[in-house]
Amino acid sequence: MNTGYSYTSTTVVNNNNTAKTLGSGDMDVFATPAMVALMENAAMNAVAPHLEEGQTTVGTQISTSHIKASALGATITATAVLTAVDGRSLTFEITARDGENVIGEGIHTRFIVDRERFLSKLK
Repeated sequence: MNTGYSYTSTTVVNNNNTAKTLGSGDMDVFATPAMVALMENAAMNAVAPHLEEGQTTVGTQISTSHIKASALGATITATAVLTAVDGRSLTFEITARDGENVIGEGIHTRFIVDRERFLSKLK
């Protein structure tokens, strides 16, 4: 696994991903939990093509800011860049944007796991 892999995930603010709908607030603006999910999606997809068969990644930590609200209809992008690899631990820098405006930034850690072994521990 090499640093530098990146991916950008995109969504549009709609009634399904607002703070009011998700319960993280009471206004029809892009919800912080939706932003975090978009950030994780970008990180997952940045490395997915580089994993061995049967492997996936799971998120274990995220530290993020959500510094600007986004209205219904806004297009939101989250770009994750793999910045560090330590064995199975992967660290990403992630930036979320509403057009040209940064709405959030964060550091996210994911671990490479064997999908079947991971799921078997849940039983």
